[in-house]
Amino acid sequence: MDLYFSLAVIAGSILIIIAFIGCIVPGLPGPPFGFLSLILLRLAEPTIFTSDFLMTMGAITVGAFLLDYVLPLLGAKMYNASKEGIWFSIIGMLIGIFFFPPFGMILGLLFGAIIGELISGKAKTEALRVGIASFVFSLLAIVIKFILTAVMSYYFVEAVFRYVV
Repeated sequence: MDLYFSLAVIAGSILIIIAFIGCIVPGLPGPPFGFLSLILLRLAEPTIFTSDFLMTMGAITVGAFLLDYVLPLLGAKMYNASKEGIWFSIIGMLIGIFFFPPFGMILGLLFGAIIGELISGKAKTEALRVGIASFVFSLLAIVIKFILTAVMSYYFVEAVFRYVV
């Protein structure tokens, strides 16, 4: 194993750890770090991954990155969230990121949606239903990011072993 590949393995391993942390910690994009680990291996050994594989993983990574922000809002919209509920959920997410990391984003979204729905005149049970839907869809986004990062980690480790052996 040459020096460049060894350095790529070390840096890629660090990126994968950051990727898993980023799946949970708001504001730290997990899957893009996992994708960077695959790119590093490709740069160190051009035959390790095909271009088609990397383009596919890149497209999936971009999709997961976008879903992370869109999915909670879609969930709220599916449960007939009002404009106030959506705006307050966004405001709650932003406040939560800065004041109550790492889980403040999700809790801020939950409480923001509930407060927004109450302000719009909805009943407490309806406001709670929209807030919980936003919360569940946020958790779904985390699960999707975690699964994608796990898949990229598998390909990273498998490629390293394939190269070494």
